[in-house]
Amino acid sequence: RPMGLLITAGWDTARDQTWVSVSGCMVNFSDPEGYIDSSDDPPLPDGTFLHCTYTVTVYTGYGVELQVKSVNLSEGEQLSIRGVDEGGALLVLANHTLLVEGQVIRSPTNTISVYYRSSPEGSIGMFQLHYQIFRLSCALPRRPHFGEVSVLDLLPGGTARFHCHMGYHLQGAVALTCLNTSLPVWSSKEPSCRALCGGSVKNATVGRILSPSPRLGPTATHDRSCSWSLEAPTAQRLHLHLERLALEPTDRLVLWSGLDAGSVVLFDSGRGGPIPFEGVISEGPAVRVQFITDQPNHNTGFNIRYEAFERGHCYEPYLQNGNFSTTDQVYGVGAVVQFSCDPGHSLEQGPPVIECINARDPYWNDTEPLCKALCGGDLAGPVGVILSPNWPEWYGEGEDCSWRIHVEEDKRVLLNVQLLNLSDSDMLTIMDGDEVNPHILGQYVGGAGPFKIQSTTPDLTVTFHSDPAGLVFGKGEGFIINYMEVSRNDSCPDLPEIQNGWKTTSHTALVRGARITYQCDPGYDLVGRETLTCQLDLTWSTQPPFCEKIMYCSDPGHVEHSTRSLSDPKLLVGTTIQYSCYPGFILQDGSTLTCYGREPGTPVWTSKLPHCVSEESVSCENPGLPDNGYQVLSKRLYLPGESLTFVCYQGYELIGEVAIKCILGNPSFWSGPLPLCRANHDCFGNHALEVAEAAAGSGLDGGNMALAIFILVLLLSVLLGGAYVYVTRCRYNSNLRLPLIHPHPYSQITVESEFDNPLYETGGDTREYEVSI
Repeated sequence: RPMGLLITAGWDTARDQTWVSVSGCMVNFSDPEGYIDSSDDPPLPDGTFLHCTYTVTVYTGYGVELQVKSVNLSEGEQLSIRGVDEGGALLVLANHTLLVEGQVIRSPTNTISVYYRSSPEGSIGMFQLHYQIFRLSCALPRRPHFGEVSVLDLLPGGTARFHCHMGYHLQGAVALTCLNTSLPVWSSKEPSCRALCGGSVKNATVGRILSPSPRLGPTATHDRSCSWSLEAPTAQRLHLHLERLALEPTDRLVLWSGLDAGSVVLFDSGRGGPIPFEGVISEGPAVRVQFITDQPNHNTGFNIRYEAFERGHCYEPYLQNGNFSTTDQVYGVGAVVQFSCDPGHSLEQGPPVIECINARDPYWNDTEPLCKALCGGDLAGPVGVILSPNWPEWYGEGEDCSWRIHVEEDKRVLLNVQLLNLSDSDMLTIMDGDEVNPHILGQYVGGAGPFKIQSTTPDLTVTFHSDPAGLVFGKGEGFIINYMEVSRNDSCPDLPEIQNGWKTTSHTALVRGARITYQCDPGYDLVGRETLTCQLDLTWSTQPPFCEKIMYCSDPGHVEHSTRSLSDPKLLVGTTIQYSCYPGFILQDGSTLTCYGREPGTPVWTSKLPHCVSEESVSCENPGLPDNGYQVLSKRLYLPGESLTFVCYQGYELIGEVAIKCILGNPSFWSGPLPLCRANHDCFGNHALEVAEAAAGSGLDGGNMALAIFILVLLLSVLLGGAYVYVTRCRYNSNLRLPLIHPHPYSQITVESEFDNPLYETGGDTREYEVSI
């Protein structure tokens, strides 16, 4: 891994001492998987202030998932996980105060960084994080108001297609593509659905004209007058149904039967007449619609649905938020139509059955009814839906609605909230139980994604309140809530078994308070929480853990009175640890441990931990001197493996081992007994013979007295010198043993002598020294 380290030093004048700081410590990773381990960093001087950034950058379209393996920091140290948003700005995803072992953090883009800073005192903690890549995806695109979206795939290359409800026009791209970037995004902004101000429709058969959507923004201009023209196929007429009409006093809506200025007026809101909710019918194939307003908004305006039909027939009925059945598919005279509303709506402002009458100029004997979303009510069916008032239109101000759902006593109610889009001043409340003993399950304002919630009793109540001042604070789109009757369940769902492990439960039934404990097979580590608890809301306290193969040995620990060196601080399989004892101590058992992988099973060390014991506790005591002998380099204590050599005085012969060795044990012992020194008389006889021969070989010429005296002196010198050499050779070769002046030739060398024993043996060899004078 590439690493840059810059150390800067300076002088602290306030404390009159040198300070050292480390800056620019940058470690970069690009592999798809790996570890961020602080122990991999080079050692630094004591008191060093350190701050480092570890950055992981992977391929575009992938994110980085970090899992906390271990964190051990002291007070004052800082560790934070940071990501980058789509704009390149840093995001703090987690910090050391919230990091726990097993925690998983995901980056929103293809890069993630870990920032570490040591304490001001210079203490440096330890941490280890495991990282791996995962596929990034685009966010779920927002559904446009008054429209729908269908998504084929959220991964890069996937598409999302949009379309609007009848009467609205798509503003923006019909389809978006998920782009493969550092943070996958859609190819453009989600489109919107807007009702346009005016337009022209040729060959109009069926459709809808809506009052224009208000323009947003400080620079928006307001449409004051909008005009639409509709032309049906030849020989057909148009029926215009006023689905909604809510105008301000200054607004005006006019419908003409034709496109010319002199066409017959079918409806003019400015004349103050009754509103034809049953609709109007054109005299010919064309209709013109004009709308004049000071300020369009969501709360006022109109909805007009149109359909073309042939002469001699009634027009095709329409029921928003409902359905109908007919006895005649072409709606001739005598056709009967029966209406019904969608779930969550009630039939209002019209009969459930109408009939086409009058053969000369056919028409329906009554208007189509309306299906309106209910504002509250008692619901007792096994399934149903709760809609915001006036759905699919925007709900009104000052709404106060309450829906009470009751199912069989041994059943419960499951709510599936599919859409929730409220103003921040409006509130939806879900209560468990009836109105006498309610328990609030949740209160919601603003928007929320789809979610589910379940009652603990057979009764559930939903209330909705909208702010009467909604014109000031704005309003939301509303809500769609499906409900269904489900079996009684007072227990948490069962959790799955985990691979390479097993689980145990505290109760036969997984009721509230029950616990499930996970354990791993030998050779595997548990990642995550070991014990999960069934909570009051019948959910588990956390996600189940998983078992990860152990590829490291546990730390065997330190040996007292020793140091150790590790080949790998992670203690992975194959790691060796070498122990060395302090001076004055000796190592018992092997000095090297190796991490050995087993299959199956957990990796183990090849031997047990050694011990460092004091030299004195395992040394051999000096066994003493043999009679008529002495020791070479004598001392009080001998370490295991050291040898002690014995020598007899001149005239004595050594019986037994010349050298014995200290053997490690409890206690330690010598390899053999003390040898003996026995007198040897042959050495003296040989010496007399050699002296006689030396004298016989020194004959004189008797003629010269002075020469005789000189030869005599010379003979005495040779005799004394030969005797000295002979004595010394006999002493070392055990042929002649003569007493010495001192009983021990090395008595001056004490136990405190600083030289090493030259006879420390490892292979059994001895060394002899010959001194000649």
